[in-house]
Amino acid sequence: MANGTLTVLTGPSGVGKGTLVKLLRERHPDLYLSVSATTRSPRDGEVDGQDYFFVSRDQFMAMAEAGDLLEWAEFAGNCYGTPRQPIVERLARGEQVLLEIELEGARQVKTTFPEALRVFVLPPSLDELERRLRSRGQDAEAAIERRLARAREEVAAADEFDQQVVNDDLDKALIQLEAIMFSPIATPVAGES
Repeated sequence: MANGTLTVLTGPSGVGKGTLVKLLRERHPDLYLSVSATTRSPRDGEVDGQDYFFVSRDQFMAMAEAGDLLEWAEFAGNCYGTPRQPIVERLARGEQVLLEIELEGARQVKTTFPEALRVFVLPPSLDELERRLRSRGQDAEAAIERRLARAREEVAAADEFDQQVVNDDLDKALIQLEAIMFSPIATPVAGES
């Protein structure tokens, strides 16, 4: 079977990555979305093993030291990482794999899988991003301020990515993302380099 394709999707918190991924998976049910490991506590309604693998900091660091994570980073006081084995297995089976990860992790994947398609999702403006973060009602003021400071740094890195999608209109952003990911020129990943 042909090798699969790996797409890495990143962008600042609150930009709508999760919504885009949810819609992509509804329209393309064969798309494999990697489940990340994290040291943060579950939010209401999140399921261990489905939304994230919720692990202790000690467990997470042991995974990182053993090389069991494709990438990992610390963000807003918590660690996030992608378990390596499920990605490698699915690519070998010819599946299309999507990673929705943080900027530092996306940079690490570029080293591990240089053939991966890397897409950065941008907000229409930083003011709109702030409005979205506040309207979620999930974070305290200090956390929102940290996320906004981080977003400024992340947006400055958007040019490092193969493609950029501005999530101003959700339907248009989804169509653009689909065209990027499912075009016939998407490069298969041969495996880890």
